[in-house]
Amino acid sequence: MLNKRSQYRCSKIITKVGTLLALLFASGVVFAADAEHLSGGILEIFEPVVKSGLHGFFELLDKQPIVFLLLAMALGYPLGKLSLKGVSLGPTAGTLVVGLAFSIAASAGFGITYAIPGILSSVFLLLFMYALGLKVGPQFFAGLKSGGLTFVALAIIVWSLNWLIVFFGVKLTGLAPGYAAGILSGSYTVTAVMGVAGSAIQSGAYVPPPGMTAEQVSANMAAGYAISYVISTIGIILLIKYLPQMFGRDPIADAKQAEKDMSGGATELVPGVSGSLNIGFSAMDIRAYKLQHEALIGKTVGQLFDMYPNAPILRIVRGSQVIEPAENPTLERDDIIAVRADIHALILNGTDVVGPEVNDAIARNIELEAADIRVGIPGISGKTLQALTKEFGYGIQVKGIFRQGVQITALPQTVIQFGDVIRVIGPDWCVQKAAKGLGGRALLDTGTTEVMWLSIAMLVGYLVGLLSFNVSGIPFALGSSAGCLLAGIFVSYFRSRNPEFGGPVSEGARSFLQDIGLNMFIAVLAANVGSKVISSFHGSTVIWVALIGFVAALLPVVVAFVIGIKVFKLNSVICDGACTGARNSTPGLNAINDQSKSSIAASPYPVTYALTTVLVLIGGYLIQILS
Repeated sequence: MLNKRSQYRCSKIITKVGTLLALLFASGVVFAADAEHLSGGILEIFEPVVKSGLHGFFELLDKQPIVFLLLAMALGYPLGKLSLKGVSLGPTAGTLVVGLAFSIAASAGFGITYAIPGILSSVFLLLFMYALGLKVGPQFFAGLKSGGLTFVALAIIVWSLNWLIVFFGVKLTGLAPGYAAGILSGSYTVTAVMGVAGSAIQSGAYVPPPGMTAEQVSANMAAGYAISYVISTIGIILLIKYLPQMFGRDPIADAKQAEKDMSGGATELVPGVSGSLNIGFSAMDIRAYKLQHEALIGKTVGQLFDMYPNAPILRIVRGSQVIEPAENPTLERDDIIAVRADIHALILNGTDVVGPEVNDAIARNIELEAADIRVGIPGISGKTLQALTKEFGYGIQVKGIFRQGVQITALPQTVIQFGDVIRVIGPDWCVQKAAKGLGGRALLDTGTTEVMWLSIAMLVGYLVGLLSFNVSGIPFALGSSAGCLLAGIFVSYFRSRNPEFGGPVSEGARSFLQDIGLNMFIAVLAANVGSKVISSFHGSTVIWVALIGFVAALLPVVVAFVIGIKVFKLNSVICDGACTGARNSTPGLNAINDQSKSSIAASPYPVTYALTTVLVLIGGYLIQILS
């Protein structure tokens, strides 16, 4: 017989099931009525493919741009993994090649021009830049401090050589006016140069030669841009990816060395960065003992903690009952106690001090977690770590202490100050107890991402990037993508000092945004420039444009890299990152990050990127006037 509560629950379940069945039946009726209409709609989408074959396929990609983008990445990723004698394109260049192949084939073979709205690529690029900034925030300031002037020198080398190669290359080959600015814009992959050069024409600062109109100059500019942009984008990705290896350097080993150098000898990652709350290897372990030593029977958990502060009891099993030590219970003979301490000391002394060791799964099955806690009570300042551990450090292991984002030595006599961040490992109730005592909140690796903070930070970065000012008719702005990059850097930097700032950011989510953001941007780019490349192919002009753009895009980077590692003695991965920023190549940065299995190359990137963004705009204005 069921009691009244069970009967009530059963009646609720039956009611819900009945309602669900009714809804399903109603939906089935509607679906049956609309099946013909729905199938007709689906067939309308695929009808061009069925009727027209290959032509219909490219029409489908035109009408359904999402299909184009997803297909470009679906094929681009495996293409990027293909290796020829150890050389591979990588996912970004693979996506670009596939997207260009579709776009060029559609334009050349069937007269179809793809035009995917630029706002789509902009959103994904901004997500990429912000996610990248989150990864390298603390390292950026360390890199700026250690090699700021060197990075500036490399940026000037890359920019000046690029400008000179384009200017004199166009002069020597006799290319018509407009090509110089277009090649400069494409070889540097900075579209804004086209706008600056165009403003020189519109303002009258540049006057077309007799017999040539401003429209013809602009058309030449577009042709030079399209060809050199595609060639330089693919070329710079491959060059940056393999540049350290071309000069006999191991990018993975150099990246690890750079991370070590920039950490200042720290053994722990700063708060807020990827992997900082990984528990990792520890000399401490949990072992279980049957309590039989007379000196310990009848003592409370708190008394034993005072006697053995380095071996706290984390769980008590009495018969079939589990007793948590939070209530400070008294121990009885034959209790099984779980102790976490130095494994070497437990092996040597555990049996002698407590009793025989037992393999009790219930006693030892204690989940540990790592957390960062910011000291939020001014009265804590001046107390030693040892004193604080006795007050409310039961059951936790101090893994690291950070002051102003820098790790300091964690010794018993280390004096704690207000604002310090203490990284601890222990059971949840022990961690929460410590957080309460320190006046902070335990920041755990929850695997979630705070979208509100992400949106606010990106909004601020985007608006800062839009701020512009004019000098002699040349508009200067940081750029929205660079603004979001800096927003991510500053959020990451401040989180290293206060883990609560910016909310939690899951490394999985951050990594996904970085990867999908860049490659979706590249897919949109490929779709939109393919037709421009086709329209630019006429006579020998295309050969000269391609050659000048290729040399201007790659040679300055090689020269700067050699100077960086030979003259300035830079780490090869750091130098590669600086040269990538000097070339304003976001895909190139992603390539060296993949190759080095690290994001340390991004630390100098914003410095050289920001400087050359300004210089290349000035250069674009000048090259149009002087050409």
